[in-house]
Amino acid sequence: MRGILYVISTPIGNLEDITLRALRILREEVAVIACEDTRQTLKLLEHFGIRKPLVSYHEHNEAARTEDLLKRLRSGDNVALVSDAGTPLVSDPGYRVVKAAVDEGFPVTPIPGASAGLAALAASGLPTDAVRFLGFLPAKAGARRRFLETTADDEGTVVLYESPHRILDALTDIAELFSTRPVVVGRELTKMHEEFLRGTAAEIRAQLTARPSIKGEFTVLLGRAVADAAGDIDVKAEVEKLEREESLSRMQAIKNVAKRLGMPKREVYRVLEEEDNS
Repeated sequence: MRGILYVISTPIGNLEDITLRALRILREEVAVIACEDTRQTLKLLEHFGIRKPLVSYHEHNEAARTEDLLKRLRSGDNVALVSDAGTPLVSDPGYRVVKAAVDEGFPVTPIPGASAGLAALAASGLPTDAVRFLGFLPAKAGARRRFLETTADDEGTVVLYESPHRILDALTDIAELFSTRPVVVGRELTKMHEEFLRGTAAEIRAQLTARPSIKGEFTVLLGRAVADAAGDIDVKAEVEKLEREESLSRMQAIKNVAKRLGMPKREVYRVLEEEDNS
């Protein structure tokens, strides 16, 4: 008999957000629960009266712990993998053990539930037909700006995570790179002080800066970059100005204008073509 690896989503704040199926699996179907922080998971289990052995599984012991969990699966034990909050593997550890279990042919069963990114997206009011999830932003300023620059041509909504002590720096970079792009910031999702801030990055940053302190975990959503974001700006004139005054090539001028306006390069090309053909 071969064991099953259950990948179980847990609440991101409100404990009522755990599913009945997740509770049944944790209570009745698994021999051990692998979790990031045993103290955090113990609080959840105690709340629902569940008693099961816990083992730590985090980024610092993934390699060794993966082999331990595979041994349990080989012996026929069912194993649960949970994160401190939300869905395992979504900006959390777990990839290594899931891949190893798949490679050895063990069944891997997801038990879906809460996810901060999806919760924020659902309430954001931003388009949901195309979504790109990028997880946590890099901590260092240069790397963060380069990372954000990769979203300049995205036609869908971009979902990011950020910590309370870096949120202002992140919003500063977003404001400088994409001044007109719509932004939604979700804070403390599903918890007592849940809130959503909407506007440009500069407007949201101003709201947060005015507060005596900034607390909570943040989900940042960038709306799609569209040509309408240019407003009354003459895109063709801006491109030609860069070509003339800074001796940039047409391609480089288009790239610079697209980045400044928070537009995909293809939209700038389209505007130029429409004006040339008019």
